[in-house]
Amino acid sequence: MDAQLLSILVCPADRGPLLYVDGQLYNPRLRRSYRIDDGIPVLLVDEAVTVDDDEHHRLLAAAGSS
Repeated sequence: MDAQLLSILVCPADRGPLLYVDGQLYNPRLRRSYRIDDGIPVLLVDEAVTVDDDEHHRLLAAAGSS
């Protein structure tokens, strides 16, 4: 994902920054994942997926290694 676009995108729920990891946008504060369809972020609270503890730790580790 383009770094400039990522720098202006925020989570619609808490207005905080998002991580781009594994082809999705992730909010580690709320543990919500937002998909990207055909290069377009789907930043709708109702469409977000809440991740469990294991997935949260995996996403954080993957984000740290990028």
